[in-house]
Amino acid sequence: MKKVKADPKGVLTGAHYFDGDYALAEGALAAGCRFFAGYPITPSTETAERFSERIPYVGGVFIQMEDELGSIAALIGASWGGKKVMTVTSGPGFSLMMENIGLACMMETPLVIANVQRGGPSTGLPTLTGQQDMMQVKWGSHGDYEIIALSPDSPQECFDLTIEAFNLSEIYRVPAFVMTDECVGHMHEKVVIPPAEEIELVERKWYKGPKDKYLPYKPDNDMIPFMVKAGDGYRFHTTGLTHDERGYPVINAECQDVCVRHLVDKIKMNADKIIRIEENQTDTAEIVVISYGITSRVTTRAVHKAKKAGIKIGTIRLITIWPFPEKRIKELAKTIKAFIVPEINYGQVVLEVERCAKGQAPVIHVPHCGGWVHDPVDIFNAIKEASK
Repeated sequence: MKKVKADPKGVLTGAHYFDGDYALAEGALAAGCRFFAGYPITPSTETAERFSERIPYVGGVFIQMEDELGSIAALIGASWGGKKVMTVTSGPGFSLMMENIGLACMMETPLVIANVQRGGPSTGLPTLTGQQDMMQVKWGSHGDYEIIALSPDSPQECFDLTIEAFNLSEIYRVPAFVMTDECVGHMHEKVVIPPAEEIELVERKWYKGPKDKYLPYKPDNDMIPFMVKAGDGYRFHTTGLTHDERGYPVINAECQDVCVRHLVDKIKMNADKIIRIEENQTDTAEIVVISYGITSRVTTRAVHKAKKAGIKIGTIRLITIWPFPEKRIKELAKTIKAFIVPEINYGQVVLEVERCAKGQAPVIHVPHCGGWVHDPVDIFNAIKEASK
């Protein structure tokens, strides 16, 4: 995998006062994204607006599509044309994207989607926060496949993790998602953008062999196939159908087994390289709070109060949501009294914690149906009850 430095034209260096939505756009530009297709939807529209303002200065393309279905279709085409590509959306738009997200997974197409989550279902709460799409991003399209999803808790991380999402997408030829939320998206904070020469980027693996020998789905030693740019004189086939290494449809169980196992295993077998979590005092903890996104910031006050009360408490902040850090959860379940999982939904990531804990430690959910963040007192009360 070729490592390159960021294009100075795309990097707005220095300290800035951005909201998370603007930081998403700046992270994409710094990562080398030069094609954006999207459709306005609250609370993510500011990302598209920022990108449309900045893209003329770096020689890229911004297209406002007719809807979210067309947006993803455009991304897939532009990615196969050799560009780094991105879109942004929120709940209802995300639902419309699901079929073509499955197509991108099957075609092993690098692309990045940011979801600034809001309260649902349906139209729900367009201007208010939620974390209710966390299972949808993993399971929303039909069939078996794997994706990568990251969760920032600040505008700074909106910038940083967007770059990371692009790198991971390029490395593993897979859609990567930045699952933020309305609070982080509209939160204004200091965002420090480093010089271009300090931003390390990754380019997808380009095929350099004879043009008549190219196979778009032949895995290399690292399980990742090479890519070429459409229009560069290579003749190849790519499809959403079950296919062989040539990309030609093969409609039988044997090819399905090979195809699906590859889509899943290229992520699962590299999970240890992909997963990032932030741990604090878990080595001495009896209670561990697991949180992500804006909820991880709300949790801080409850954890501080628990420490003052003499409770041995630790925290895990999920930076990578998918693939899920199941190994670490399984390890901790053997040594602690309980997990506490606050999230702005009625039970999603908590189900993964329960699966990994396997009954070795109780898992206590602190739900919130959206519209605002938790009251830290509710999280503290759950911690206090679990520590008895």
